[in-house]
Amino acid sequence: MRESKAKRRSECPLNASVEMLGDRWSLLIVRDMMLRGFRTYKEFMECYEGIATNILADRLRKLVANGIITAEPNPSDGRKLIYLLTAKGIDLAPVLTEMVLWAGGHEDTGNQALVRLMRADKEKFLAGVRERWTHRHSIRG
Repeated sequence: MRESKAKRRSECPLNASVEMLGDRWSLLIVRDMMLRGFRTYKEFMECYEGIATNILADRLRKLVANGIITAEPNPSDGRKLIYLLTAKGIDLAPVLTEMVLWAGGHEDTGNQALVRLMRADKEKFLAGVRERWTHRHSIRG
């Protein structure tokens, strides 16, 4: 689906991507949803990088506004929200995978087990990400 509600600096597709996802926190939130299954504010607060509460709230709002995730009432506590990747968000899996592989190949990074898993069979890895979100986390959007 191609819809753009936001006024962008240019019509360049890379610019649109950067305007939606260009800060590290948005990408790390999507990473934690895809790879660690995070769905709640509390889980995001426990990320390795230590995000501040105001930054987390802002980035979650932006990801929802850009159609990358949805926010729904938590069935077990309607006062809290759970966040789910949309189909648009799941479509970022190959992009994040390539970013991990690029950094793993050019930088001294941790989690080499993940890099090796991605390198061994990228298509199988991506299929697993899609499967988890399609069947266990009900993709919306």
